[in-house]
Amino acid sequence: MVTLHAFLALLTGFATIVILVAFATASLRLLTPDWVDTKGRPSPGYVIVNLGSSFLAAAAGGYVTAWAATANPLQHVLMLAIAVLVLAALAALQTRGKQPIVFQLAMVAISPIGVLAGGLARMKVLGIL
Repeated sequence: MVTLHAFLALLTGFATIVILVAFATASLRLLTPDWVDTKGRPSPGYVIVNLGSSFLAAAAGGYVTAWAATANPLQHVLMLAIAVLVLAALAALQTRGKQPIVFQLAMVAISPIGVLAGGLARMKVLGIL
């Protein structure tokens, strides 16, 4: 039962990230289509909004994971951060050459940091930190 609960805590955090990133991406495409459809280098506005929304979505996912984890929320948050890091690195490899390397590296780094920030915020609310 403990393993199932840990899996569900990770799943809820990851689902939170996916839903929020999908919403932010759809909103960005709808509200500013000229930012998204540029060839070559992305516009500065696109980069800032994308990095910011990715960080906030990851922080929300870390918070939800720490909230759903009953035993040792830090361990669950760290597992989610590692999973997000691996997936972000794979996504950067997949889009290699389509976007600047600095943007790709920032996207790889910002998501796990956001997960940790959200998880630590939840642990601060709980009084663990």
